[in-house]
Amino acid sequence: MPMPLLPSTKARELSPYWCSQPKPPKLMAAEAISSSLLLLIIFSFASLAASQTTTEDGERQILLRIREDWGKPSLLSAWNDSNSTNHCNWTGIGCSAHGSVTNITLFNRNISQPIPATICKLRSLSFLDLRYNYITTSFPTSLYNCSNLLHLDLSWNHFVGVIPSDIYRLSPRLTDLILSGNNFTGDIPPSIGRLQAIKNLSLDDNHFNVSFPAELGNLSNLQTLWLAYNPFAPATIPSTFRNLTQLSSLWMASTNLKGEIPEFIWSLKKLQDLVLSANDLTGEINIDGPIGALGLEVIDVSMNQLSGSIPEEFGKLQNLSLLYMYGNRLSGEIPASIGLLPALAFLSFSHNSLTGVLPPNLGKYSPLRFLWVQDNMISGSLPEYICASGSLTLIDVSKNNLTGNVPASLDNCFTLTYIYIQSNRFSGDFPGKIWSAVNLTEVIMNDNALSGTLPAKLPSKLTWLEIQNNQFSGNIPSTAESLQGLLASNNLLSGDIRAVSTGVSKLLMLRLGGNLISGHIPPGISELKFLSVLNLSSNHLVGEIPAAIGSLWKLTSLDLSINQLSDSIPPEIGGLHLNTFNLSSNRLSGEIPISLQKVAYKRSFLSNPSLCASSDLFNVPVCKHGLPWKLRIILIVLASLVSLMATVFTVFKRRDRHGKSNVRDLPTWKMMSFYPLDFIESTILSGLTEDNLIGSGGGGKVYRIVLEDHVAQIVAVKKIWNTRKLDSLLEKEFQAEVQILGSIRHANIVKLLCCLWSIDTKLLVYEYMENGSLELWLHKKWRVGEQTKEMNSDHMPLDWSTRLRIAVDVARGLCYMHHGCSPPIVHRDVKSSNILLDSEFRAKIADFGLARMLVKPGEPNTVSAVAGTFGYMAPECAYSRKVNEIMDVYSFGVILLELTTGRKARDGGEYDNLAGWAWRCLQEDNNKVIDAIDQDIKEPINIKEIALVFKLGVMCTSPLPSSRPTMKDVLQILLRCQQASANVTMV
Repeated sequence: MPMPLLPSTKARELSPYWCSQPKPPKLMAAEAISSSLLLLIIFSFASLAASQTTTEDGERQILLRIREDWGKPSLLSAWNDSNSTNHCNWTGIGCSAHGSVTNITLFNRNISQPIPATICKLRSLSFLDLRYNYITTSFPTSLYNCSNLLHLDLSWNHFVGVIPSDIYRLSPRLTDLILSGNNFTGDIPPSIGRLQAIKNLSLDDNHFNVSFPAELGNLSNLQTLWLAYNPFAPATIPSTFRNLTQLSSLWMASTNLKGEIPEFIWSLKKLQDLVLSANDLTGEINIDGPIGALGLEVIDVSMNQLSGSIPEEFGKLQNLSLLYMYGNRLSGEIPASIGLLPALAFLSFSHNSLTGVLPPNLGKYSPLRFLWVQDNMISGSLPEYICASGSLTLIDVSKNNLTGNVPASLDNCFTLTYIYIQSNRFSGDFPGKIWSAVNLTEVIMNDNALSGTLPAKLPSKLTWLEIQNNQFSGNIPSTAESLQGLLASNNLLSGDIRAVSTGVSKLLMLRLGGNLISGHIPPGISELKFLSVLNLSSNHLVGEIPAAIGSLWKLTSLDLSINQLSDSIPPEIGGLHLNTFNLSSNRLSGEIPISLQKVAYKRSFLSNPSLCASSDLFNVPVCKHGLPWKLRIILIVLASLVSLMATVFTVFKRRDRHGKSNVRDLPTWKMMSFYPLDFIESTILSGLTEDNLIGSGGGGKVYRIVLEDHVAQIVAVKKIWNTRKLDSLLEKEFQAEVQILGSIRHANIVKLLCCLWSIDTKLLVYEYMENGSLELWLHKKWRVGEQTKEMNSDHMPLDWSTRLRIAVDVARGLCYMHHGCSPPIVHRDVKSSNILLDSEFRAKIADFGLARMLVKPGEPNTVSAVAGTFGYMAPECAYSRKVNEIMDVYSFGVILLELTTGRKARDGGEYDNLAGWAWRCLQEDNNKVIDAIDQDIKEPINIKEIALVFKLGVMCTSPLPSSRPTMKDVLQILLRCQQASANVTMV
C-alpha cells in the first residue's frame, strides 16, 4: 500500500506544531514547491499506470491479430479475447516486469501461414522461436522491423528461396540466427558478415548449392557456426576463419569441403567441437607446434580421404570425449597416449589401414562407451581394461588380426549391448558371464577359433547372434522371443533343435549347418512363421521332413542336405517360393512332388537313391510305376487348360449377366478431378480395350489411352475391380491412393489427374510415363499379367549418370513425403516397378495403393496386415505392424543396390536377398564391392561414386531400423555424389 504523501487531518489536529506555531516564509515556500512536486509525481504515477494499461491492451490486440493471420491454429486456442487471464500467461508468451511482450516461443505448433509483419509492433520483442512448424514462404524480410530482436530461430520449417542479400538489415543487436532444416537454396550472402553481434549462426540442413562466404570470418563474436549438410560447390576452409577466435563449435559435415585441414584450426583456443565429416578433405593432419585448442571435446573428421598417421598431440586433449576418424586412409599405429585420455567415451578408427596394437590402457582411465576399429590391420590382443569403467556399450574390432583370448574382464561388463569381433584370430573359451548382460542385443563373432558353450537360454533382448566357423560345443540354447537371427553353422553344437522351434515368433534366419545336431526336425518348426532362411545341412538329422515346413510362407532358402532324412518329400513344400533349395545326400524315397520338379531345382535331389522323378532331368531315376511321364505331363497340361477355359467362360457369363453397360453406362459413373482436364468420362471409358492393355497385377489392369478430344494426350488408367474376396482390401487401396495423390504436388511423384468409380469398378487416371518402370530398364523385361517378355533390343542399358539422376529424383520424392508433408506420408511399397520414367528419364514415384498418412502423435499408428513386396520389405515388417518412414528408407536402399549392381531385389543367392548379399560383399573387402558393380556401368571414371552409392544402399538396408539414415540425409549424400560425378565428367 502506498504511504500518504501529506499528513491526515486528524494528524494535524493532534500536532501542536501545526495548530499554534506560525510558519517561517522559507518553510512556506518550500511547502509550496513540495506540494507542486508531489502533485506532479501523483499525476505521473497515474499517467504511467494509464499508459501501461494502454500498452497491455495494445499488445493483447496485436497478439490476437497475429493469431488471426496464422489462421487461428487450434494449438493457440488460449489466445482469445474472452480469456480473462493476462496475455503474458498465454501459450508461448513471455513478458518483461512491466508487462511488455519480450518472448514468443511457439515450438511445434502446426503453424503453416507466413509470419505476420504485425509481430514487429511488439516493440520489446527480443526472442522469437518458431521451430518445427510448417511455414513455406521465403525469408521473412518483415522481421527487419523488429529492432530489438536478439534471438531468431526459424529452424525446421519449409522456408524456400535464397537468403536475401540485405539480411544485414536484421537487428544489429541480433546474437542468434538459427535457420537450420529448411529449403533455402543459392548461396549464403556475404553481407551476413555485417551482423557483428552474432554469436550463434546455424544454417545447416538446407539446400545451399553455391557457396559459403569468406566474410563469415568477420563475425569476431561468433561462438557457434553450423553449415553442415548443404551441397555447396567444392571449396576449402577460408583463411579468414582464423579470425574466429571465440569459436567453440564448428560443424561442417557434408559441405563439399576439399583440400587439407588448415593448421590454424588447431590453434583456435576456445574450440570445443570440430566436425568436418563426410567431405573430400585430403592430406595429413598437420599440427605445427603445441596444439592450441586444448579444450577440444569433439573431433569428427570421418569419411574423408585423410592420410598419414593419427597426431600424437591428440593424446594431450584432456577434455576429448569423442574422436571419430573412420573411413579415411590413415596408416601407422594408434598413439598409446590415446588410451590415457580421461574423458574419452566414443572412439572410431574403423575402415583405415592402421597397424600395430590397440593402446594397452584403453578404457582403464576413461568412461569408454563405444569402440569402433573394424577393418584395419591391427594385431595383438584386446586391452584387458577395456571395460574398467563399467560403461562399455559397443565394441567392434572385426576384420583385423587380433589374437589371444577375449579378456576375462568382460565377464563383468554388464553394460555391453553390441559385440562385433568377427574375422580375427581369437581363440580359447568365450567368457560365459557376458551372456548375463541385460541389454545384450547383437553378438557377431564369426570366423575365429573360439570355443566354449552357449547359455541354456539366450538373453531376452538378444536380436542377432552369429558364431559361424568357430568351435562352440554343447546343446543349442532355447532362444528369446526377440531373436531374429541365429547363425551358428560350422561349430560342434549337438543335441536337437526343439528348443529353437518354440517361443521364437520373430526368427528370420536359422543357420545350423555343419554341426553335430541329431534327432528329428520337429513339426513345431511351423511356429517360426516369419522364417526366411533355414539351413540344417551337414548334421545327423533323421526321420521325415515335416509337412509343416510348407506353412512357412516367407521361406526363400531351405537347405536340409547331407543328413539322414527319410520317407517321402512333403508336397506342401512345393507351395513355397524358394530361391535356394537343397535336399541332396539324404535317404529320401518316393516320387519328387510335381510342384518341385522345376529346372531350377535339378541339382536339389542328388544322392537320394530311392527318389524318382517323371524325367531324367533331376539326376534321379525315372519313376516306373503308373502312367508314362510324358503322358502324365500331357494330362496335367490338359487339366490346366480345361480349368483356364472354365474360368474364362465363367467371367464372360458374369459379364453377360450383369450387362456390359456397367463400363459404358455413363449415368452409373462418378468422376473427381484434381487438375484441369481436357477430356470427359466417355473418352476414358471407351479406351478400356484389350488393345490398350499394358499391364496387369493383383489389383487390376493398366491401360494406355490416347486422348484426342481437344489436344493429343496420353494417360495411364489403372482399373481396379472389386470381388467378394478382395472387396475390403481394394477399397482401402483406392481410398489411400486417392487421398494421398489427390492432395500432394511434387515433380517426382506421379500426377493423379482424376478418378472415376461405379458400383464395382474404380479407375485412376494418371499422367503417362513414356519409358515405363525402372524395373523394365534395369532387368530388361516387361510384364503383362502372368506373361513376362524380353525388352526390345533397342532398349540400351541405363548409363551411370542416368541411374544416379533417377536415384536423386526418387530420393527427392520420398524426402518430400517424409519431411515436407504434414503429416508425413509413408509409401510402404517402394520398389523399382513403382518408379516410373518419363521421356527424359526423370523418375516419379507411383502406386500409392499401400501408402497411408501417419497419424498424429498419441493415436494408433499400426496397420492391420503385413504389406509390401518381398525383397524390398524391411525385416521389421515381418513382426511389427508399426508404420514409419524408416521402412521406406530400407526399400529405397534396395533400389540403390539394384541401380549399382543390376541385380534383382530377391537375387541374393545363399544370402536370401539382394540386401543380405550386398552386406556380405561390404563385410568381406573393398574388392568385393567393386566386383559387385553392374558391368554395364563399371567404368574407372565412375567407380568411386558407384561404390559410395552401393555403400549408401547397404546403410539404408541395415537390419536395425535405428541405424538407417533419414531420407533427408540420403538425399544430401546423393546430391553430393551427383555433383562430384558432374565435376569428373566436365574434367
